[in-house]
Amino acid sequence: MKVTILGAAGGIGQALSLLLKNKLPSNSELSLYDISPITPGIAMDLNHIPTNIKVTGFSNGNIKNALQNSNVVFISAGIPRKQNMNRNDLLYINSNIIKNLVKKIAEISPKAIICIITNPINITVVIAAETLKKAGVYDKKKLLGVTTLDIMRSNTFVSNLKNKNVKKIDVLVIGGHSSSTILPLLSQINKINFTKKEIILLTKQIKNAGNEVIKAKAGNCSATLSMGQAATRLCLSIIRGLYGEKNISECIYTESELGYSRFFAQPVIFGKNGIEKYLPIGKLSLFEEKILVEIIDSLKNDIKLGENFFKN
Repeated sequence: MKVTILGAAGGIGQALSLLLKNKLPSNSELSLYDISPITPGIAMDLNHIPTNIKVTGFSNGNIKNALQNSNVVFISAGIPRKQNMNRNDLLYINSNIIKNLVKKIAEISPKAIICIITNPINITVVIAAETLKKAGVYDKKKLLGVTTLDIMRSNTFVSNLKNKNVKKIDVLVIGGHSSSTILPLLSQINKINFTKKEIILLTKQIKNAGNEVIKAKAGNCSATLSMGQAATRLCLSIIRGLYGEKNISECIYTESELGYSRFFAQPVIFGKNGIEKYLPIGKLSLFEEKILVEIIDSLKNDIKLGENFFKN
């Protein structure tokens, strides 16, 4: 199994690399790529950790070697969101990076499962899809936007509020990956009841969690360590599906079959070819139904931005 990280020298990339070095199945290969010249050194640093995972590092000009025969590719390249920036502000900076990297994947490892971390995810995933379509290799079951961090945050916040074992909590978060499109389905958590006030406050906390991290980091950086953990969780689930393990479910941003918008974050089951099955989102509360109506317009606008960028 070969996992490649594009943007491996950044904050998320290094965190993800460290976690995968320790958690990938034995004898897997971890391939790191970044335009930064320090990338081979990051690989050397990681190879001093005694695991059975071989790490290789490539800097600018060697992307073909990095991507060759990849099973799963994570893209975290681009600039992070800073204070007073929303995810859409990043579009004009990160979109070309995504487009160019996905072109390379289409050329070198067209059958790889591609996982987009680079914000604004609502838009960059659309750009990736259109790029793959133009190259004639698009498979919607192999293109994923990483929204796992929204689920992890939701689990943590619910656990803290209710003093419950966080390992027994798994909140479904649907919609997109921005404060205006995130929708946690708190009504679906088994054996935990919330007051109306708690639901309103928790929903707001989950939606704004990314902004709070940026503020706490003095406005200079977004979530890197927790996103590294979130991407690791998703990567390991994908690999379990590729190896044939059954009923491996995660929630990801995908070209959806639910009908709300072209792309939508929803639960899926992974298999030997990526997404094996799209799952329903279940019954929503009246509060959640109201928010769902509100987020759809915002999500559709994001998707249109991605489509229009590719046309320009």
